[in-house]
Amino acid sequence: MFEPGEVVLATVQFTDSFETKARPAVVLFEEFGNLIVAGITSNLEMKGIPLTTKEGAFKECVIKPNYIFTISRLMVKKKLFNLSPAKKKLLFSQLVERLEKLNA
Repeated sequence: MFEPGEVVLATVQFTDSFETKARPAVVLFEEFGNLIVAGITSNLEMKGIPLTTKEGAFKECVIKPNYIFTISRLMVKKKLFNLSPAKKKLLFSQLVERLEKLNA
């Protein structure tokens, strides 16, 4: 079972093709064997939540709260680390803020 805030290495599909690649992602929640995750990128020019090597990332990167997708738990290759409680709270507050804007 995966917990919210866990960073995993998973096989994910690119948004613009059918190709897949092993990429890090943050678990938002798990349900019925599927994980809802937020993507992580090493492109520091993208908007998102910074994640540093001191926090456990392999290299400086950005959590993308605008890149959310569903994967099977079978696509997870391994668990990498956990977000700090403060970083997890920041991620979820940004997600709630984005969803609230949809209802405005």
